[in-house]
Amino acid sequence: MSATAPLIPAVAGNPQLPWIPVGPGISKKLLALFPERGEWVTLLRLEPGARIPLHRHQGEVHGYLLSGGRRLEPEGRLLGPGDYEYEPAGHVDTWTASGDQAFVSLFFVRGAVEYLAADGSVLRRETAASNAEEYRRACAEQGLVPLDLGH
Repeated sequence: MSATAPLIPAVAGNPQLPWIPVGPGISKKLLALFPERGEWVTLLRLEPGARIPLHRHQGEVHGYLLSGGRRLEPEGRLLGPGDYEYEPAGHVDTWTASGDQAFVSLFFVRGAVEYLAADGSVLRRETAASNAEEYRRACAEQGLVPLDLGH
């Protein structure tokens, strides 16, 4: 029998795990980080009407919507609580939190997310490593001791 990697401790309700502001009406709570594999798991929260800018996924994304809703563009499809979504590598979209309730979704992200200008040029890249740095910075700003969110 081979040894298995230790389990990541339960962290979602831990006060050492802050909501990190991302933009107007947008915040995230990182649950697991795997920089060596380029993967992360996060809760994403948007206030009604908040918009995620145009972006492209370099790897696949799996999402499960916990509350609120979102309208995907350009197709206009609506997702609500209990909906699961798969986005393949190369997928480009933008979306808005819809309805009168905060949008909260659990996402598993593999590979970088590139935020794009209207002409398609890359404005910034979000990676597991950049998320780890954001998490450490947010903990320092809030006087929290960072947890080990990965292996």
